[in-house]
Amino acid sequence: MSRPVSTPRTRLPHPRSRSRARAWIWPVSIGLACTLTWSSPAGAGPSDGGIKGAIDTILTDPRLDGGAAGVVVADAATGEVLYRRDAADRLMPASNTKLPTSTAAMALLGPDYRYRTDALSTGSRHGSVLRGDLYLRGSGDPTTLAKDYDRLAAEVAESGIKRVTGRLVADDTRFDTQRLGRSWAADDESAYYSAQISALTVAPDTDYDSGTVIVEVAPGAARGARPKLTLTPRTDYVDLDIRATTVPAGGPNTLAVERRHGSNTISVTGNVPVGAGTTKEWVSVWEPTGYAAEVFTDALAAHGVRITGPARLGRPTPPGARTLATHSSMPLKELMRPFMKLSNNMHAEALTKTLGYETTGDGSWAAGLAAITGHLRKEGVDPATLRQVDGSGLSRMNNIPAGQFAALLLSVRDAPWYADWRASLPVACSPDRMVGGTLRTRMCGTPAALNARAKTGSLTGASGLSGYVTDANGRELVFSIVLNNYLAASVKSIEDAIVVTLASSGEDDTRLVRPRPDRAATPAADLECSWRKPATC
Repeated sequence: MSRPVSTPRTRLPHPRSRSRARAWIWPVSIGLACTLTWSSPAGAGPSDGGIKGAIDTILTDPRLDGGAAGVVVADAATGEVLYRRDAADRLMPASNTKLPTSTAAMALLGPDYRYRTDALSTGSRHGSVLRGDLYLRGSGDPTTLAKDYDRLAAEVAESGIKRVTGRLVADDTRFDTQRLGRSWAADDESAYYSAQISALTVAPDTDYDSGTVIVEVAPGAARGARPKLTLTPRTDYVDLDIRATTVPAGGPNTLAVERRHGSNTISVTGNVPVGAGTTKEWVSVWEPTGYAAEVFTDALAAHGVRITGPARLGRPTPPGARTLATHSSMPLKELMRPFMKLSNNMHAEALTKTLGYETTGDGSWAAGLAAITGHLRKEGVDPATLRQVDGSGLSRMNNIPAGQFAALLLSVRDAPWYADWRASLPVACSPDRMVGGTLRTRMCGTPAALNARAKTGSLTGASGLSGYVTDANGRELVFSIVLNNYLAASVKSIEDAIVVTLASSGEDDTRLVRPRPDRAATPAADLECSWRKPATC
């Protein structure tokens, strides 16, 4: 583990207004490089006292032996750096990557930005018959539910159309055809948190887990009976290969639900005991555009609209097409809540491609990441010090220093959209899932409860927590903690100890809070707690 740094206090240039912020973009980048890269003397130990000594002591936890830690704490009002530890080291931030993605989305798209999904036609009407094709055009909305497609279908039916002589054409051309992010793990392919990205997709629930279906498996009535399965939404787009068996009550539950590579066949295998509860699994689909087309076609049929030909995917809507029905998403400031509170990867990637499309007309990861980079420069963050390859942090190729996260958190405080964005951050120990999010079970019973607001991050060997907390004297602090290369199941209590120490302390009184020791029952933290279904937070 790297050695602690004990240095005199320094100050990050701090914007007082958006107009003044622009004047110090480059000085901040230079200042960060000079301030946060000072090395400690050989053999240095924990500093003598105050916040420095307390955090240095916390970071001697043996769970971090051989690992890496980047930590920065600053006064939010003045920019004064109160603590830094390897703040310029590029570490894997996991879902802390959503901080630059979300702030860029708010800045460049605006808090009132909405996605649209349209049903259109270029054909001619002959009574209740539409001669030609019906188009379903998506713009990237990751929150479209089956009921939203049902409303679109109802509007088409209400226009008087009963039969379409052509085909349903699914227009997903707002985004490119690259479905998976760079260097995403192959063994996550069927996991809902690693779903494919398309401008047309379906979310099965109000967590808006786009590109997935929910498979519910209940035991049969007696030994040897076939388990009972339910799909949400109900669709024939996926096939169920049921090889699971009901076994006597009390037997082992070895149920496994997984989609086969390159197909929409979901295998259900193993044993489920009589009397066992229903198991729910969220499974990603192969090709979400076809999924959306299938759900919409079924909705049209339910409303008495029959389409003669098979669906066609990935074709643009011709110019001059007439709009028959439209669905608009919630505004971005509301979408931010499920996105950030639950650390939704698919929202991050849809927003990244949307940023690319809205800034350059290219709905690709490359264009979206370029837009995020431009936003970071405006906020005084130096893109030359980091690497971001996706919007969510799912890729292990992302490398961002804690010092740059701190600079971003400090800079955005005077943005006109800051209040809405800040409200999207998880709140420590808030029991409401859409308030506490991935922090709702953490730091309870401490001065950080209902106080700290921060973005979490979790991958195997990588954990992060970056945000804001108010200390015992009412002073707001910015902090960023990025921990890497540890072998322990979880280092979350180390992060919590740092934040609770900050919340418990004042300018002249530091109260060290030590991390909880590992317990045998401590769950592994290789995934965000919201990614486990049912969620553990």
